[in-house]
Amino acid sequence: MIKIGNKKISRNGPIFKTAEIGINHNGSVEIAKQLIDLAKICGFDAVKFQKKVPELCVPETEKNRLKETPWGEMTYLEYKKKLEFGGNEYSEINDYCKEKGIIWFASVWDVPSVEFLEKYNVPCYKIPSAHLTNKELLLKVKSLKKPIIISTGMSTEDEIKKAVMLLEGAQVMVMHCNSGYPAKDDELNLNYIKKLLKDYPDLVIGYSGHELGISATLVAAVLGAKVIERHITLDRAMWGTDHAASIEFSGMRRLSRDLDKLSVWAGDGVKKVTETEQIIKKKLRNVETL
Repeated sequence: MIKIGNKKISRNGPIFKTAEIGINHNGSVEIAKQLIDLAKICGFDAVKFQKKVPELCVPETEKNRLKETPWGEMTYLEYKKKLEFGGNEYSEINDYCKEKGIIWFASVWDVPSVEFLEKYNVPCYKIPSAHLTNKELLLKVKSLKKPIIISTGMSTEDEIKKAVMLLEGAQVMVMHCNSGYPAKDDELNLNYIKKLLKDYPDLVIGYSGHELGISATLVAAVLGAKVIERHITLDRAMWGTDHAASIEFSGMRRLSRDLDKLSVWAGDGVKKVTETEQIIKKKLRNVETL
């Protein structure tokens, strides 16, 4: 059993629901707060951001590439800096999440970002798919002895196995993921969740979805994913790379509601005549008993 904040996560417990804000705040704390509000209203357990040092994470070949943005034309590096929250913003977010009573944490893309987030005593860390093979980053996060969520998009089975082995002894949750934005229906491969459950019987398995709609995410939960993560946005038409693969308020509300209902719908697997059926049975079962 793993604890993130006041939430207990296991293969047999409730689904841990994370609303990924990521960079869909578009550099605005006010937008971030609106998204936190929506996540709380819809019953998500946590919100997640992304934290990186652009100078370390943007490839050299991309740093000086010019890009049209809502703030005018700028280099790709400048654009990435524009989206990045610093100490003032995260202090405000930290206080706001405490006020709202919702957990927050972040995907980390480099070691300095881990050290930055430790100031806020975040309850867990997420390793994004892009850095599943980053040995230095994995070992740094492991050394903090906090729960670790790893995403497996664009990764081979061998890479996943090596990451899990490197993190042996830590509280690890493995997320099936396709890194398309949005992911194509015929590339989701949700049945791989069953393979992860079999390959890692001692670990909690989850799903990080980038597809359109919410149905595939519900299927992932039915297949055994106990940590569910979806990107959220105020409006899928907003400017930015991740909005199109995100869900808006109506989708958030329906997804959270239906994830909570899955265990109720599933029942206990024991066949019985229900209370409602007893009433109907008296009306309709008027033939000779077997």
